[in-house]
Amino acid sequence: MTKLDFLDKLGIEDVNLGGYSDKWLGSGSDLDCITPVDGTLIAKVKQCNPGDYENIMQTSSEVFKKWRMEPAPKRGEVVRKLANAFRKHKSSLGKLISWEMGKIQAEGEGEVQEMIDIADYAVGLSRQLYGKTMHSERPNHRMYEQWHPLGAVGIVTAFNFPGAVWAWNAMIAAVCGDVMVWKPSSKTPLTAIAIQKIVNEVMTPLGWDGVMSLLVGSSRDVGELLVHDRRIPLVSATGSCHMGRKIGEAVAKRLGRSLLELGGNNAIIVMPDSDPELVLRAVLFGAVGTSGQRCTSTRRLFLHKSISSSITEKLISSYSQIKIGDPLESDTIVGPLVDGKAVQDYSDALEIIKKEKGEILCGGNVIKSDGFYVEPTIVKANMGMQIVREETFAPILYLFEFENLEEAIESHNSVDQGLSSSIFTKDMQSVEKFLSHSGSDCGIANVNIGTSGAEIGGAFGGEKDTGGGREAGSDSWKIYMRRQTNTLNWSDDLPLAQGIEFG
Repeated sequence: MTKLDFLDKLGIEDVNLGGYSDKWLGSGSDLDCITPVDGTLIAKVKQCNPGDYENIMQTSSEVFKKWRMEPAPKRGEVVRKLANAFRKHKSSLGKLISWEMGKIQAEGEGEVQEMIDIADYAVGLSRQLYGKTMHSERPNHRMYEQWHPLGAVGIVTAFNFPGAVWAWNAMIAAVCGDVMVWKPSSKTPLTAIAIQKIVNEVMTPLGWDGVMSLLVGSSRDVGELLVHDRRIPLVSATGSCHMGRKIGEAVAKRLGRSLLELGGNNAIIVMPDSDPELVLRAVLFGAVGTSGQRCTSTRRLFLHKSISSSITEKLISSYSQIKIGDPLESDTIVGPLVDGKAVQDYSDALEIIKKEKGEILCGGNVIKSDGFYVEPTIVKANMGMQIVREETFAPILYLFEFENLEEAIESHNSVDQGLSSSIFTKDMQSVEKFLSHSGSDCGIANVNIGTSGAEIGGAFGGEKDTGGGREAGSDSWKIYMRRQTNTLNWSDDLPLAQGIEFG
């Protein structure tokens, strides 16, 4: 199979396809799709303009009236068919993700597996959208709550997980009875188009065109319309903290809901009694996986002084053996950054590191090639450096030393972001202290595993500048529905609450 054969297998040899039917709705300007692997042009995609946006919204609004009345288990059956379609296309779609955004093929296919897993989860959830019953203070009254579909959900996704994050939202929202309008990153439109074609292949024969719609376009032309549109009661957005603030403010101004999954400045604390091999494997995957372009990437490593030198030596040795290159080659560990701007951000961060007197222990160079490759980098740092408080979407790992756990937790929590965190230790007191009210302030706190690799069964998200949103498992489904409290009077009297007598 040549590198572009997988496009044919996905049926996107004509990339002017997508939307909610077999005709691409885009009638705006062309968008160039560049692979970061070698910097070449893969395709040109017609973007949507405001007129296209309005067509999609009108169709979505009409389809919602029918979709919400479909029984939830029946909606789950549709999602089950989507899961099977993703299984069928797992290899080709995984390759496309790798080719378009740069993560290695194993991670590309792993992302498609996440899509399958969340769809399977949603099928079961379709029979578990429970409400509570409550005892009324009034005689012969019954109280309970029920959950109704919310409406149209706007989904804004980032380039680093061009399929999985959409699926986290779309599969859950679908069984909840919502319709979806998806605006993918302009850096990865082909993956979105391929997924939409798979969706169409399932939904069209079932008569459900318009439940899931695609909106390829710029933030200026269509993104602004989406976040200000009162017909969209929920906007779920994944991206930078800067982007999240803009979207959150716009949606709040119209009293809508927002689900924000924003930046992470994730850290691992390593205690003296930790298993060095576990630490090494977790840090390597967390720091260099997806070329440091995960929101859960490990960016800070706190090492106890007693073991700092030995762990650092092992990390430097491991970094020297990493193969950087074509993400579709089986022995590649680190692929390219997504584009030239990402490379420039990496270079700018290194200049700031040098000015702030950080010590570059290994890496620190841009690799000259037609693609966008850089060396994974380890920096000996201190928390007085401003750069360590910011999220650089690149494989840069900052090392710090500490003497006691309280000191490490304080430094760990001192940054604005609060997504994922980990501690490596065999001591139960250290574990409980890290997980206690005075421990990690992140939405995710792990013990003896790294910061990356969340499972869909638990709620995913973070605190502080990470936005406070939660996706995937647990009770995250509730954000996609509206709660209604119902009181039924089956008596012949009309007693008032709180014993009030009126008239």
